[in-house]
Amino acid sequence: MITRKLPDPVLSYLNEHLDCTVWEGKGSIPREELLRTIRDYEGLLLSAGPVNAELLEHAPSLKVVSSVSVGYNHFDIPEMRARGVIGTHTPYVLDDTVADLVLALMLSSSRRIAELDLFVKQGKWQRGSVKEEELFGMDVHHATLGIIGMGRIGEAIAKRAVHGFDMNLLYYNRSRKPETEERFGATYCSVEELLRQSDFVVLMTPLTPETTRYIRKEHFEMMKPSAFFINASRGQTVDEQALIEALRSGTIRGAGLDVFEVEPVSPDNPLLQMPNVVTLPHIGSATSRTRFDMAMLAARNLVGALTGGQAHIVPELKDLAVRS
Repeated sequence: MITRKLPDPVLSYLNEHLDCTVWEGKGSIPREELLRTIRDYEGLLLSAGPVNAELLEHAPSLKVVSSVSVGYNHFDIPEMRARGVIGTHTPYVLDDTVADLVLALMLSSSRRIAELDLFVKQGKWQRGSVKEEELFGMDVHHATLGIIGMGRIGEAIAKRAVHGFDMNLLYYNRSRKPETEERFGATYCSVEELLRQSDFVVLMTPLTPETTRYIRKEHFEMMKPSAFFINASRGQTVDEQALIEALRSGTIRGAGLDVFEVEPVSPDNPLLQMPNVVTLPHIGSATSRTRFDMAMLAARNLVGALTGGQAHIVPELKDLAVRS
């Protein structure tokens, strides 16, 4: 079962190897329809929606779930393990694209790109209308960047920041990475020290029970009042109300956000009214080439996992064997 339309080459590849049913409606298949029809399918390819007890109870034949995403917080790992269902994801192919977006958020928030774009379009740029100093931003080059979560995407961000903008680099990760330190001149430190020293704090942790609301009020209070907070991981890794209060009170200078606690974000969310916040609709990997590569990798994962070939199985499920 393929839960949404995919590029023709991806569908052609799938149909060469598997007997596929593709949802032909707009967007992804409605949840109710998926639950109604999933019973006899051995494989499921999706890009969103929870893979939980409800779904698995309706899918007794299911062997593999292939997600068109690098994150897999929508997988209920214990339930999948209990039923012997393998889950796959799409790492690597989106690293550079997401890293590009993080740098864009850093630049647009610190140089006030969105805010000043609106200033010009509203006809406010007139001689003598404002003092030049009122339009000033903050430099990115030679500033200090702190990355929380030095995985593959974190390293891609570090490469751009150090080699492109001569930034000083701090990082925190669950495990220290000597090769990364040597390659980028990075300094490993505690989260607290990183927050105190950084001009830009980039959060790139996966969403797990341990990282839910990982950054809280006390963490924003450790940051410089001139600092910018950038989040392109998951919205739930941050206490969003604490972020709102930190921005309102001037505890930090600004933020660049690609993710929110609830998505799509509510129009009433105070973050959308703040000129010092750049807000994007969760588009970290959203380029044509990268989304094609993700879809093709998800297809290859599905075929590989069902036929005994290669697949990017999520770490917590790698020990499971596909049922015969």
